[in-house]
Amino acid sequence: MPRLAAASLVGTAIEFYDFFVYGTAAALVLGPLFFPTFSPVAGTLAAFGTFGVGFVARPLGSVLFGHLGDRRGRRPVLVASLLLTGASTVAVGCVPTYGAIGVAAPVLLLVLRFLQGLGLGGEWGGAVLLTAEHAPPGRRALWSSFPQVGPALGFVLANGVILALSASLSDAQFAQWGWRVPFWAAGVLALAGLWLRSSLTESPRFLEIDDHARVPLVEVVRHHGRLVLLTAGALAVGYAVFYAVTTWSLAYATERLGVSRTVMLTCVMAAVVVKGALTPLMALLGDRYGRRCLCLVGCTACALWMLPMVALLATGEPLLMFLGILGALVAFITMFAVVAAYLPELYEARLRCTGAAVGYNLGGVLGGALTPIVATELAAHGGRVPWGVGVYLTGIALLSLVCFALLPETRPVPAAAVEPVAG
Repeated sequence: MPRLAAASLVGTAIEFYDFFVYGTAAALVLGPLFFPTFSPVAGTLAAFGTFGVGFVARPLGSVLFGHLGDRRGRRPVLVASLLLTGASTVAVGCVPTYGAIGVAAPVLLLVLRFLQGLGLGGEWGGAVLLTAEHAPPGRRALWSSFPQVGPALGFVLANGVILALSASLSDAQFAQWGWRVPFWAAGVLALAGLWLRSSLTESPRFLEIDDHARVPLVEVVRHHGRLVLLTAGALAVGYAVFYAVTTWSLAYATERLGVSRTVMLTCVMAAVVVKGALTPLMALLGDRYGRRCLCLVGCTACALWMLPMVALLATGEPLLMFLGILGALVAFITMFAVVAAYLPELYEARLRCTGAAVGYNLGGVLGGALTPIVATELAAHGGRVPWGVGVYLTGIALLSLVCFALLPETRPVPAAAVEPVAG
């Protein structure tokens, strides 16, 4: 289990590094380079628009790779998704800017961002299922939480590289070529991830399945459509909160408040490190008290914290901004530490890779794709304190709270395999 969990964690970290490095670049530099004819706010909105395309692609990736995972096994998904995400990320770093090739530049950016999202849509399902289906029932949430640490590591790695470049290069150098370096580094990381995953064995639960679904998506929609929609709605708040504090807040603080890029990246990274460290602890609580219980607590905390969070961000004081972001991420991880165990337990094994991944990634479309765009627009038309952003995030949290309340609990049962508890 430690070796399997480590391989899942590292691979997930690499793929989320690819995804996050784009989000940070969109907040800091892509607008002027690829949309120079727009105003600063409009350029940022356009850059966030290409960012959102990745979220739209993720459910399609979960369908594509979910089909592969339910028909051919979880292990092939991990290799194929990592290759696709890594190659498209390296290619982003090679795209000429608008000044060199005109409108073709943002079009290429859009296509490559779509391919990034397609790969990441398959990554989550394969990684968490391979871990969950190997794990003992009483510690399933704990072991499944390690792939959930991957996004924190990927974010810290992506932003750490950008922070180092931002601190060592002038603004002109960073805009000219420095922003490309983190994308090129994705190629080396992808090769390392493929080497780590080459030794993984297939899920024992998958090997026990005799009647593989012919078209998993059709069966999921027909028999579990309500469950997919409820999980998507429930997880929307996690995506909205995470990308509000890790993507939108960067643009808001640097453009509206005049906070330096280095200071803001440091605040966000420090909060993400704490979030990553707390993930296994929250997962242990999920093994003891149940998945749904932790999700309800975290969702309620999000609803209560969003208005204080934007007030703290608006101060422009590094310590207060850090506390605002930290509170939001602690509430977020209270939910997301257990979803890697929770979602697979809701589906039968023969449909699990498709069902869990589609619900998870549809939540990303609802909560992650539009949040940076909506938040940027609301902040642009508000005062110094962007109360509209806080109200928007609180509304999503309340919607997700209702969805969580309608989902069943999935306490671990004394069985060798993950079995469904709801249809």
